[in-house]
Amino acid sequence: MTSQPIAPQQVVYQAEPTYVQAAKSAKEKLHGIVHHHMNRPVRVQTIDGQVHQGYITHVDDDYLYLRVPTQVSQDQRAFGAYNNVILPLVLYQLLVISLLYT
Repeated sequence: MTSQPIAPQQVVYQAEPTYVQAAKSAKEKLHGIVHHHMNRPVRVQTIDGQVHQGYITHVDDDYLYLRVPTQVSQDQRAFGAYNNVILPLVLYQLLVISLLYT
């Protein structure tokens, strides 16, 4: 068996160092803040403009996990369907996290 030479790679995108540092800084800041608001009702807006409401259930190095309510029909409940979904959101894509007081 002969090995074939590996072709050189062409970089088509490389993030600016200032962007990389800003993204890392934002992620670290969010990670610390989110831990203090676990299991609390929040509204989250992403940089893409998506808005989600739910409860923070977990956070790891890259994601915030948000439990969001969903509509479940009577027939689905009969088969054991859940009425909550865990939505993973990328930390560096979060724009706003607002506490909801109920």
